[in-house]
Amino acid sequence: MDKVILVDAQDNIVGSMDKMEAHQKGVLHRAFSILIFNSKGELLLQKRSKGKYHSGGLWTNACCSHPAPGEQMNVATRKRLMHEMGIDLQPEFAYKFIYRSKLDKDLTEHELDHVFKGIFDGTPEVNINEVEDWKFVDVNYLRRDMREHPENYTIWFRLIMNHPELKEIAA
Repeated sequence: MDKVILVDAQDNIVGSMDKMEAHQKGVLHRAFSILIFNSKGELLLQKRSKGKYHSGGLWTNACCSHPAPGEQMNVATRKRLMHEMGIDLQPEFAYKFIYRSKLDKDLTEHELDHVFKGIFDGTPEVNINEVEDWKFVDVNYLRRDMREHPENYTIWFRLIMNHPELKEIAA
């Protein structure tokens, strides 16, 4: 049973809960999202496996997950990036934000999302249980496609791409 770290709006730990229960009840919990760019400034996207517990088949950032109770964020980000994309690097913290949104399967995402970034020029070795497809895309093209076809992207990724902090990262 996977547990998530429950937090308050200031990111103070207030407990833990089963991941599915947290998403069913819409309880605020800690999460992370990793943005991977190549040296040309293109962003690595993954298409979530259709078998995921929510948002399956949608395009999103390179990796996202939740640190386990007692797990340091830098350990969780590196481990999960390797697990999902086969990329071994330590992403660096960029910013964090809170969002709440209804998802498919009657779930609610209510996360304090820590956004990380990194540079990678290789070819990902994706975990097919997690990732259906991947591609590097031009950020301007991505923003335009998100405006025209928002239903193809996860809610948190759309929020990240429109966040003021990202404009400094991906000009």
